[in-house]
Parts: sequence; structure tokens; C-alpha cells
Amino acid sequence: MELKRVVVTGIGAVTPLGNSKQSYWEALANGVSGAAPITRFDTEKFKTKFACEVKGFDPQDYLDRKEARKMDPCTQYGMVAGDEAVKDSGLDLEKVNKDRIGVIWGSGIGGFTTFQEEVTAFATGDGTPRFNPFFVPKMILDITPGQLSMKYGFRGPNFATVSACASSSHAINDAFNYVRLGKANAILAGGSEAAVIESGIGGFNALKALSERNDSPETASRPYDKDRDGFVLGEGAGALILEELEHAKARGAKIYAEVLGGGMSADAYHITAPHPEGLGIKLVMNAALEDAGISAEQIDYVNTHGTSTPLGDAGEIKAICSVLGDHVFDVNISSTKSMTGHLLGGAGAIESIACLMTIDQGIIPPTINHFTDDPEINPKLNLTFNKAQKREVKVALSNTFGFGGHNSSMIFGKYEG
Repeated sequence: MELKRVVVTGIGAVTPLGNSKQSYWEALANGVSGAAPITRFDTEKFKTKFACEVKGFDPQDYLDRKEARKMDPCTQYGMVAGDEAVKDSGLDLEKVNKDRIGVIWGSGIGGFTTFQEEVTAFATGDGTPRFNPFFVPKMILDITPGQLSMKYGFRGPNFATVSACASSSHAINDAFNYVRLGKANAILAGGSEAAVIESGIGGFNALKALSERNDSPETASRPYDKDRDGFVLGEGAGALILEELEHAKARGAKIYAEVLGGGMSADAYHITAPHPEGLGIKLVMNAALEDAGISAEQIDYVNTHGTSTPLGDAGEIKAICSVLGDHVFDVNISSTKSMTGHLLGGAGAIESIACLMTIDQGIIPPTINHFTDDPEINPKLNLTFNKAQKREVKVALSNTFGFGGHNSSMIFGKYEG
């Protein structure tokens, strides 16, 4: 069968750098760090005392008070980002065929805050099971796409993807496939996470995954720097409207970029550590290139997974060098996690947005906080250190990898008509 062309016509974001697409992008382009001391709870006894929190967010500014109380922050972030994407797309909700518009959403953990609060209340009580009647629907991962579908009446494909930090990239990949196969005219896709809570920080500290640079939170996320010591936990949401090209053209929609292809793979190696030879990463990037029908030499920009961990960063760079060959020296590479922190299941969505805005605006967001070269990383690579660079980007690649060895890559291209 002939595959449909798929484009992105709407973007929405709630991030540690800003609670809208535009504020997020401006901060990225200006190299702003979203890291600061945690404000949600007392961190005195925690090894890590900082994170990239969403700031100035009051759900009642966006949602009905009673409805907001029925939602975990993970869903609240998703509802706000999703609403911005729908409005940004210009979809006429009175005219579109809602039977052919779906919602596919990713989250690695889901209602983490709700789960912690309810279990803590039970464990510290008298043993009487006084659980909130909305405990389960607030907690489950699939409630965000469900809530979004109910808000807009979208009756097309509706489900959640769960693959740790690759979750929202997998959601976008799935949405791309449903639209190009003709099973939907458009899909609202993305992901959200809200894990900056005691159990989130404590759990990742126990894994020795987080930076403990408490004396300088704003410089703690330093991908590719010799002295990187772990990632900085972030939170928020990103949302995209993926739409069949002819459907978008028929209504005169603004097109940010075209979705060219996607890849998925597994490391099949370790629950948290990447494959030492980057096998799964090579597989997923090559799969995305093959799916897009392009060569490695056509890539202009790679937005890396780049979490600021010693093993992960070096392994990904080696895999990129292997896949792109000598062309890698002509490519801009950057990790926007140096600014946003790691949004876990929401990472792929906001990093896809970074790629789309890079194509749209011709600006490469930087990898901030680079101080000391890592001898394991080729110094001739353009890792876009510390300052944004202007460049026309026709093709951008976004990588996301999750605990369990889940890998996803998406390729976006400038829409050429």
C-alpha cells in the first residue's frame, strides 16, 4: 500500500524552562539552565537536593478546579501541553472528523505523586483503607490520553506507551505509523512525567544515577564533560499534532516539519546500563534512516539522549560516529538535557520539539555546561558547546533510550512541498 506523508502542525510544551512552546524554545536557544534547589519537599536527608522543576505552574490557571483535583501532576502537565498543541494546530473542532483523530501518549511512571501520597497516608494511618476514590484513575499511565480524548472528543486510536525514557518517542513513532497507514487523519502524541518527589529523587539516588553537584545545580547537567556525574531529574510534558499531509494542506495548516521516519530497537543487555558497543543504538539509528529512505550524509543535526552519565554519553557518541561515518564531523550534535534535565518518559517529546523548532528557526540549541574535554570523546566533533549556533537544518535526528534497553529514534525533515 502507498504510505501517507505525515507532518507536524501543532506543538505544546510544559517544561522546566517555560510553560509554553515559545518560552521553552527561547530558553533553549539562549542556553538557559532549568536546574535549581528543589522546592517541593525538604531535601536535607537526600544526596541530591536539586532538580529541573516546572516553575510557576498552577493547574487552576488552565483547568477546572474540580477536574484538576482528579488528575496527578503528570496528567495536568499533559493536558496543558496537549491543549496548546491543539490550539497551535488550528484544527477546527467543529468540522474535523473526530472519529479519525486519536491520542497516543507516553510516560515512564505516570501518577507517581498520587501513588506516593496514597500509600504514605495508608502506611502512616491506623490501617483503615481510606483511599481516594480517584486513586487508581489518577495513577494509571493511560489516563492522560484518555483525559485528552474526552476533552476534545477524539475517538481515534487511544493508548499509552511505556518504555521508560523512550516512552514519548515511542508514542510519536506509533502516531506516525497510524497516520501514514491511513488509520487516522491526525493524532495528538507526546508524553509527560512528574517524578520530582521524594520517591523519585530517592529512588534514582539509590541507583546512583543522579548528579550530586549540590553546590552548583545550574551546572550539574553537563553531557560530554569529563567531570559529569549523573543526570538531573526534570519534569513536564511535550505534545505534537501529527497530521496526514493532504488533510493539513486542505485546511491551510502551518507545517513545522515532515516526519520522515522512525526506528525502534532493544539492547537486550542490562536493566540500566547501555550496551558497551552501542549495539542497540546503532540498530535504532540505522532503522530510522532506512525507514526515512535517506542516507546518513543527509543528517544535519542530532539531538542526543545525552543524559550526562559517564557510560551513556560516551557510548551514544561512539554509536553516532559509527553510523554517520566521516559525515559526523559536518553534523551539529547537542544534548538539550543540559538545560531541561531528564524528563524520563517525557524526554522524547520535548526533544522532538527541539528538533522541530531547530528546523523551523535555523538555530541549533547548545549543550551547555561544558568545562573539560573528555579524552574518550573526539574533540573534532561539533557538540555545540555552551552557545547556540545558526545553521539551516533540513534533517534532524532525535535519540531516546530507556532503562530496560528500549531505544527509539525519530527523523524530522524540512517540509519541501
